[in-house]
Amino acid sequence: MPLTQIIENNIFAIGRYWGNFNSSISGDNGIYSMNTGIEVADLNWTWNEKPLVKNYTEIINQLKKNYNDLNLPFWWWVYPCGQAEKTIKILMNEGFKYRETIPCMALDVDSITPLHIQMSDDLEISLVKDDRELKIWEDVSFTGFEMPQKTRIQYNEFVKSFDVSKNSPQKLFLAYWQGEPVATALLFFHSSAGGIYFVTTLDSHKNRGIAVALIMNSVRFAKSSGYKYCVLQSSKEGLNVYLRAGFKEYCRTDVYCLPD
Repeated sequence: MPLTQIIENNIFAIGRYWGNFNSSISGDNGIYSMNTGIEVADLNWTWNEKPLVKNYTEIINQLKKNYNDLNLPFWWWVYPCGQAEKTIKILMNEGFKYRETIPCMALDVDSITPLHIQMSDDLEISLVKDDRELKIWEDVSFTGFEMPQKTRIQYNEFVKSFDVSKNSPQKLFLAYWQGEPVATALLFFHSSAGGIYFVTTLDSHKNRGIAVALIMNSVRFAKSSGYKYCVLQSSKEGLNVYLRAGFKEYCRTDVYCLPD
């Protein structure tokens, strides 16, 4: 299977997984939608798994109404499997505007070089295993991503629904610097790949190699769990970190949003 498709499938799978937490996942003619209940646009997703066609107007308008009724902003993600000139035209006609293009990256876990990045003795990375550690993970990620304070309760509701048991497809990691929790990552297993999400470091502890160490910890964990690849989407700020860790870009997704 092409790596582009492996990347897409992991992202689509975690979207469905999160959408099932609150039964918000829905799909119609290759268009899927979910929300986390958090009033942050990039945590509420709609995506098309094939190019849009003209008669999808009714579906699109219903999706816009659903989000509006919930008072939730959202982004429409267009991945390679759904990219076409007609897709862009339809979204634009329905009031969406282009926001940004995001690199989608992958790494073969058998790659040797990135697995030998050394960690500082001040750094410890652990797997979240219980509700107490999950609450710490929530606090660090909320602060690291600088989420609006008004979404605190919403974010708590979302994160506390995470399954941190041994059999969960989702693994959460906490990085501690000299015993203080300072960074997070999330690894989601689907098919042959582990998808890396929610990588963030507190401002006070950036530029210490913590993010790279967290990423490579996730890669090692995926490898030891029998997975072939790690995949992710990169922000502009995180791109150099992922490149340093050995990831390569294989495709891009275009993000569209409605005007404020």
